[in-house]
Order: sequence, then structure tokens, then C-alpha cells
Amino acid sequence: MTERVLDWEGFLNARDLGGLRTGEGRATRWAAVVRSEDPAALTAAGWSGLQQHGIRTIIDLTGDDEQEPDAAPRPPELTTVHLPLDDHSDTDFWDRWGGGISCTPLYYRAFLDRFPQRTAEVCGAIARAEPGGVLVHCGGGRDRTGLIVLVLLALVGADPADIADDYALSHVRRAEQCAKVGLGDDTPKIEELIAEHGTTAGDLIHEAATSRDMAGYLRSGGLPDADVTALRNRLLD
Repeated sequence: MTERVLDWEGFLNARDLGGLRTGEGRATRWAAVVRSEDPAALTAAGWSGLQQHGIRTIIDLTGDDEQEPDAAPRPPELTTVHLPLDDHSDTDFWDRWGGGISCTPLYYRAFLDRFPQRTAEVCGAIARAEPGGVLVHCGGGRDRTGLIVLVLLALVGADPADIADDYALSHVRRAEQCAKVGLGDDTPKIEELIAEHGTTAGDLIHEAATSRDMAGYLRSGGLPDADVTALRNRLLD
């Protein structure tokens, strides 16, 4: 897993989704989709590394109130698509699943059940992106990004254990991220919260990844068959 980590200057939680085996005997394509935290902290060298990796499109899952100015100019050749994943107008959902729970995979299955259209919209943007790599990010690159990555990897038949391992790597990188800026790592609190619900992060990821046929799920959210095919073709070697 660690060979997929991308050490672009300004990033601490970026990695390529390539190199994972699928049930079809194929592997996920290198440099097709990258996951990360908000790229606003990238230096000029970091942006250069991103472009050299082949990234051409950035999918931003953060809300309007989370937008931060870029520390170094964002290359004009990049296309940024802003698609906030969380619909906070649905107060019933967030009253139940917000707060600390939304910083864990505890809410993943419930989110997928509630928001198929929103999930499909993000996946459609990835499917229809211009040729080249796509970077998907939220704020810290763990929870919202992790949810979309789960859908993508489940769609192409990646082993749920590999999907869980990929999620766990975010905690490793997060700990380093927090140490860099002098903050405490929230991983122990997250593990404690999940344990209070009688489960583990790995089990939650496995359950969410196997809870539905992802192609059918995305179609139910409005993603056309052509985009489902394009998404699979983008992700697979």
C-alpha cells in the first residue's frame, strides 16, 4: 500500500489508486485516480509534481464554507470541478449521522442509502473528465474522499480488505499530518467511537463495499450506462 503514497510538496495524505487487484484478474490503473486532502497547501513544486503525474482534473468535495486560498498559484491548465458531497440541507440525516460519526465510516452505508444522486454526480464527473488523471479530495482526504474511493474500488471489484487497508492508511498519514502542525492525532478517538458501536473501521468498510452492486447503485442515482462503462475503463488496466 505504501508504494502508492505520493510525496508532493504540501501534501501528506495523497496516494494513487493504482496497482490493486480486482476479482476479474485485472488491476487498477496507475495515475488514473489520486485521492488526497485539500491541495490548497501545495507549493509550486507540489503542483509541478501533480502535473507530472498526469493529473488534469481536480474534483473538490468540500463545502463552500471550507474553501481556502491556494498557497501557490494553481496551474491554469488544470480543471477544477467543485461538487460538495455533503447536503447539509438534509437536517434529519445530519442530526443522526453528523458530528463525530461523520468523521468515521460509521455513516458510510447510511450516506449511500440516502444520497445515491449525489454519489452518482461525483462519479459521473470522474467518468467524463478529460483524458489524464483525476484527483479527488475533501478537507483532510479521509472520510468524504474515502467514501467516494470505496464506491470506485467496489465498482471495479477490488478486494474489500484492500479498500479497508487503503482507508486505514489515511490514519497513518493523518497522524503525520497532525504532528507536522502540532495537533493531536484524532485516530484514538475515532477508534473509540467506532468501538462503542461494537464494530471496527475495517468491518464497516467491508460492509459498505459489499452492501450493494455498485454499478446498479450508480445507475439508480442517475449515472448513465455509458458513464458506468467509462468509469470502469478509466480505473482499470
